[in-house]
Amino acid sequence: MSHSQKRFNIKPFRTHVPMDKTVASQTWNVLAKAIDEIYDRNASQLSFEELYRNAYNLVLHKHGTLLYDGVTEKLNSHLTETAERLSNVSDTSLLIELSTTWTEHQITMVMVRDILMYMDRTYIQQQRRRPVYQLGLHLFRLTVWEHPKVKERSTDLLMAAIASERAGLLVDDRSVLKQVLGMLSELGQSDGSNVYESDFESPFLAQTQEFYRIESQGYLSQNTATDYVVKATKRLEEEKERSTALALPLTTETPLQSIIETELVERHARTLVDMEHSGFAVLLKDITKSAEMRDMYTLFARVPTSVDNLREALAARIKSDGRVLITDQEKGASDPPAFVRGVLTMRDRYDKILDVSFRGEKRARKRMRESFEDFLNTDARAASCLSVYVDELLRVGLKGATEDQITQELNKIIIVFRYLADKDVFESFYKQHLAKRLLMGRSVSDDAERSMVSLLKAECGYQFTSKLEGMFNDMRISRDMQDSYKTYKRAQAGSEKPIDIEVDVLTNGYWPSQNIPPCILPQQVQDAIARYTKFYLEKHTGRKLSWQTSAGSSELKATFGSDPTKYRKHELGVSTYQMCILLLFNDSDSLTLGQIRSKTQIPDSELRRHLVSLCTPKHRILRKGSRGRGITSDDDTFTFNPDYGSKLKRVRIPLVKETSVSKSGDGTGTAGGGSASASAVDGSVPLKVEEDRRHLVEAAIVRIMKARKSLGHNDLFAEVTRQLSVRFTPSPQFVKKRIESLIEREYLERSQQDHRLYSYVA
Repeated sequence: MSHSQKRFNIKPFRTHVPMDKTVASQTWNVLAKAIDEIYDRNASQLSFEELYRNAYNLVLHKHGTLLYDGVTEKLNSHLTETAERLSNVSDTSLLIELSTTWTEHQITMVMVRDILMYMDRTYIQQQRRRPVYQLGLHLFRLTVWEHPKVKERSTDLLMAAIASERAGLLVDDRSVLKQVLGMLSELGQSDGSNVYESDFESPFLAQTQEFYRIESQGYLSQNTATDYVVKATKRLEEEKERSTALALPLTTETPLQSIIETELVERHARTLVDMEHSGFAVLLKDITKSAEMRDMYTLFARVPTSVDNLREALAARIKSDGRVLITDQEKGASDPPAFVRGVLTMRDRYDKILDVSFRGEKRARKRMRESFEDFLNTDARAASCLSVYVDELLRVGLKGATEDQITQELNKIIIVFRYLADKDVFESFYKQHLAKRLLMGRSVSDDAERSMVSLLKAECGYQFTSKLEGMFNDMRISRDMQDSYKTYKRAQAGSEKPIDIEVDVLTNGYWPSQNIPPCILPQQVQDAIARYTKFYLEKHTGRKLSWQTSAGSSELKATFGSDPTKYRKHELGVSTYQMCILLLFNDSDSLTLGQIRSKTQIPDSELRRHLVSLCTPKHRILRKGSRGRGITSDDDTFTFNPDYGSKLKRVRIPLVKETSVSKSGDGTGTAGGGSASASAVDGSVPLKVEEDRRHLVEAAIVRIMKARKSLGHNDLFAEVTRQLSVRFTPSPQFVKKRIESLIEREYLERSQQDHRLYSYVA
C-alpha cells in the first residue's frame, strides 16, 4: 500500500439509547402545545420541521400509541368546544358558522397530518388504525355534526333554504349550502357511515317528491296542458341548475331527476294527452300547434315510457281521420281521386308533425305507417281508389308539370301504395286503366307512365310489373306494325279509297282479358279488318287475331242541318260502339232500342250507356222518343237530330259514367269516367283477383313443400305469407283452404302422428 494513500479509521458501533417515558411525555407535550397553537391560528410561529422530527422520534422509539391517543384526545377536546359553540348559534347564522368551522377544521387537520406524516406511514398501517385526517373527520362527525343542537337544526335549515328557492325566494349565499353538503359527503367517507345519504339525501328526496306531487296536481287542475308543459320544463331546468350549483353528487342528481320526472311527467302523462281543449290529442287537430306539441314531446322524452301515450294519440287521430275518409267514400260523398287526395293531404300533414313535433322519431314514424295501413286495408276500396287516382293523374293531372313535379307526385303515390296489403287488387285495376290510356292515347306523358312502372318494379319486383312492361312493348311493336301497314296499303291501293284503320296488336297474356263478344261492325270497317288481317298473317303465320270491338275509337265525318245550303259539318270523336250506332242512321232517321241491339249485337248495358251518351243535352246527336229519365223498353225510339250544332269543328263525344246510367237511366249524367269508375269504389276483392290469389297461394305452398319435404302448419303459413307479401297478405283461413285443396288433390298429405305436420307427395 502506498504511503500517500489516506488511512481509514473504523470507530466502534454506537449503541441504541431508547427514549424513556419521561422524555416521550415531554416530547408529546411539545406536540400538544403545537396542536393548540394550530387551533388558535398561530401556526406561522411553529417550526414544522422540528415538530415532524419530534413525532418521528416518538414513533421510532415505540411511543406511537402515546402519540396517537394523545392526538385523539386533543382533537376531541377542541371539537367538543366547537360543538358547544355551534349549539348556541342562532338559526340565522348556524349554516354560515358550520361552513366556516368545517373549512377551518379541514385546514387544521391538513397541518396536523403533515406533522404526523411518519406516524401515518408506519404506526397506523401496522396497527390498522384510522389515518390522522380520517380520524379528524370521524371525530368531527361524532362530536360536532351529531350534536343534538347541530344536526337536526342544520338539516332543517338546508331543507328550508331549498324550499325557499323553489318558492321563488332568493337564498343569501348558495356557497354556504354547497360547503355544508360537501362536508356531509366527506364526513361519511371516514368510516363508511354515509352521513350524506342518511342525514340529507333521504329527507331531501322525500321532500322533493311531496313538493312536486302537490304542486303538479294543483297547477294542472287550474291551467291548460300547454301551460303545464312550460311550467314542468322550467322546474326541471331549475332543479338541474340547482344540482350543478350545489355540486350534488351523481348518486343524488340521478334519483332527484327521476323523482321530478315521475311526479311532473309520468304521473300526468295520460291526462296531458287527453285533456279537454288543450291536450295532445286536441293539438293534433291543428298543424299550427306544432311547437306546443314539440315542447310536450320534449318533456315526455325525459320518461321514454310516457312517449307511448303520444304515439297512441297520434295513431288514434290518424285512424279516426282515416275512418272519416272511408265513410265519406262509402256514402258517395267523395269520388275515388278525392279520397286519395285526402289520404295524401293527411300523410303530408302528419309527416310534418312527425318531423317537427316528434323530431323525426323512428318509433313514431312506424306507428304512423301502421295507422295508415290499419284504415287503408279495411277492404279493397283503397287499392281501387288509388288506381283511379293514378289514372286521373296520368291522363290530365300532370299536364304542364315539370320533370321534378312529376317525380314528386309519383313518389307520393308509391308512399300510399306501400301502405296497401292488397297490392294485387291495385295491379288489377291499374292494368285496366293503363290499357285504356295506352289504347286511347290518353296518357299525359309516356315518360311519366314508364316512371310509374319503374317505381312499382322497384317496390314489388319484376314479376309484379312484367305484364305492364309487356303492354308497353306491345304498343311499341304496334306502332312499327302500323307504319308497315301504311306502306303496304299504299302499294295495294286501287281506284277505291278504303277507310283508314289503325290497329294495336296486343299479346293476350299481358292485357286485361275481355270476355265481351264482338259487335256487328259496319261493312266498310269489316272490309278494312279483312285487309289488315291479310297483311298481318302474311308477316306472322300461325297466329290468330281476335278483334276487341269494345275497346276501340273512331272518327266520323257528320253533316247536320235540314237546308243543303246551310249544312254544318263536324268531325265526331266517338267509341266503336257509338260509331256502329250512328252509322245505322245513314239508312234510317229513327230506330228503336230493340232494332239497334239487333243490328249491332252490342251488350244491353253498354248499348244503353252509349245511347244515353249520344242524347245528353250538351251532345244531343240523337233524340230519345220516350219521356222520363230512363230507357224504359225495347220500343223506345231514337231519332237523328239534324239541328245539332257546336262551335267546335272537332267534337269528342264522352261516355257518361256507368253509375249515372244505372241510377238515372237518362242523358243527364256527368260525362267522362268509364266503367272502371264504378268498380273502383267497391270494397270487395274482384273475382279475377280472388282466383289469381288461389293459384298464387297454391303455387307458393307446392314450391315451399317441394323444397322442404315436410313442414308444420305455422311454419308453412309464415313462409307463404313472407313470399306473397309483395302482392297481398293471405288470411290464415284462406291458406288453410288451399292446403285442404292440395291434400284432396294429393299434392300434400298429413302426418299420421301430427295432423298439423304436412309432407310433400312427390
